[in-house]
Amino acid sequence: MPFQIIRNDITKAKADAIVNTANPDVVVGDGVDSAIYKAAGEDRLLAARKKIGVLEPGDVGITPAFDLNAKFIIHASGPWWDGGDYGEDKLLRQCYDKALLLAFENGCKSIAFPLLATGTYGFPKELGIQIAVDAFTDFLKEHEMEITLVVFGAYAYHVSGKIFDEVKSFVDEEYVSMALKDEYQNDGIPKDSVMLLQKASAFSDEEDEDAEIQEDADVTAEDEEEAFGYSDEPVAYAAHKAQSLDEALKEMYKDSFEKHLQQLINKKGLKNSEIYTAANISKQYFSKLLKGQVKPSKEKVLCLAVGLRLTLDETVDFLRLAGYAFSPISQTDVVVKYFIIHNDYSVMKIDIALFDYGLDPLSNG
Repeated sequence: MPFQIIRNDITKAKADAIVNTANPDVVVGDGVDSAIYKAAGEDRLLAARKKIGVLEPGDVGITPAFDLNAKFIIHASGPWWDGGDYGEDKLLRQCYDKALLLAFENGCKSIAFPLLATGTYGFPKELGIQIAVDAFTDFLKEHEMEITLVVFGAYAYHVSGKIFDEVKSFVDEEYVSMALKDEYQNDGIPKDSVMLLQKASAFSDEEDEDAEIQEDADVTAEDEEEAFGYSDEPVAYAAHKAQSLDEALKEMYKDSFEKHLQQLINKKGLKNSEIYTAANISKQYFSKLLKGQVKPSKEKVLCLAVGLRLTLDETVDFLRLAGYAFSPISQTDVVVKYFIIHNDYSVMKIDIALFDYGLDPLSNG
């Protein structure tokens, strides 16, 4: 996968280039900076760092990695957060952009970043994450490189800051809503009506019960009026709606998944690079998928739904085309729903939120 987030000591990360949160002056700082100097060999690294000189906020420099399991150390001088009115966000974006370009120019195939400027430098985590994700996404549209975001130990356990709180609130509300729906969905409805509703709901769950669908489609208006006590016929409507959906899906299933995927790409007017980058899928895997050479997992289908910027209803249909469905008891599915509902189409951010939850990233599936 092009992007991943891991919990590790960055000095132990395996990558061609490791990014260091550098002090602007030629001195050994605290935190990540100090750890990298000690692991690389402080004297040699400090001597190499002196050749770069002062790094103004937003600037980067490169040295050998010495004793680290890497080729290079890229030193990025991040800005201090001072309320956001002094161009701090632009300077932080420059750090990411310049570090990525410098790694590419030096032939690197992989790079490991800490989350720049969100510790001692005081950047709000959700803003720091957004800047990092935007930089990674834009870079990967034009270049191929493995990018790893390394979070150390207990530091910044909730990496996404307020994003985690908002997602958690949504997940909690979703589970409460589901519990209430299960408990009270049949309250106040006559027994005969409940039976008819259960039959109607079976249409969307059982694709191969054509005979049962036909039997329920033949329910008369008088039957429903007698059951409900009025003639608006909600059961007949539910049955009709389920049949229409079933017929539509059968029509859609005439095409292969990859053919339907290509049709959606064309319909959305998106570039392939936009889709596989937002979906955090490699260019090679995406090419095989379009050729029908691989069968995507549910996680990969969800990644593609995000890359395609599908609505929640479109995502439900898209999953079904591949033989999957949202699970009401899956926290991962609910987290994905949150981002789709909020039109936040980046699997990188979803993976970071899942990381905060202690769940496997979508990209691992």
